[in-house]
Amino acid sequence: MPGNTAPAAPHIRTYETAGKTVVELLGEIDIAAVDHVGAELDTATDRPELRLVIDLGSVDFMDCVGLGMLCRARRRVEDRGGHLTLVCPHPLIRKMLRVAGLWQVFTLTDTLDEALGSREAAT
Repeated sequence: MPGNTAPAAPHIRTYETAGKTVVELLGEIDIAAVDHVGAELDTATDRPELRLVIDLGSVDFMDCVGLGMLCRARRRVEDRGGHLTLVCPHPLIRKMLRVAGLWQVFTLTDTLDEALGSREAAT
């Protein structure tokens, strides 16, 4: 496991690796998780020129509240001159992104390794 791992939380874990901040979301990201996950995402995205990776590889379920949190995180990162890459290997979550019109808004990768090596200019 990468170094500098923060204490485990029920739905979110944040750590630094390869010059990027990784926020790993876990389990069900829904209205029940919004208070905790949203606050943690706000904390993680409160730095200028952040290179952030949000890893959805361990997400079992995500609803529209989860999509809203992802959009807020992306806006906060970009408003501060940073870049967000979304690791999204799940076909159903990718379908939600397409249906919601967010498919081309996020830089998407299938794996964390790909995101850690991805170029920020890629879309």
